Amino acid sequence: MTPEAFAADVPVSRETVERLEAYLTVLEKWQRRINLVGKTTLEDPWRRHFLDSAQLLALLPTPTRVLLDLGSGAGFPGLVLAILGVPEVHLVEADGRKSAFLIEAARITGTRIVLHTLRLEALPVFPVDVVTARAFAPLARILEGAAPFLLAGAQGVFLKGQSVDDELTEAQSQWTMSVERFASRSDPTGHILRIGEIHRA
Repeated sequence: MTPEAFAADVPVSRETVERLEAYLTVLEKWQRRINLVGKTTLEDPWRRHFLDSAQLLALLPTPTRVLLDLGSGAGFPGLVLAILGVPEVHLVEADGRKSAFLIEAARITGTRIVLHTLRLEALPVFPVDVVTARAFAPLARILEGAAPFLLAGAQGVFLKGQSVDDELTEAQSQWTMSVERFASRSDPTGHILRIGEIHRA
């Protein structure tokens, strides 16, 4: 996927594409020093990372003012959603080197974020509208970690892979919840889960 195809698909302004291009440049530079993303994914970053993240924008609750992204890593999807206009994005990343990358990527792209360099269980609870995660943990573990936010009324919007059915079965043995499932626009084996009304089973 080219930047132009991404801009047509999402769609976004030329200025936003330029900010994402700057993001990709700093990602490729840091990737040579620390492992931020799977090496082969950088062969098609506009589809594998930017579209993969941006597709969540249409699935966020309306309005979404505060977003919490768990295990942010290289910033997908949280930093992309901040670039696309979510007003207040909190990134949680326990790895100090990845946190340093996120600070630099936010600086280079002119994006305001709130970065929490700690483990999720150490994060104080505060009001959020939505919790996101990609490649962070199996769904049951995500729900356990995000429970204080979800039980307070936030929705969860999670990118999952081909093991989604097994993960849902395990999670639903521990939680009752409303689940909406969407096909990924970036990965034929991928899925997006939108979860709400969560209670312990």
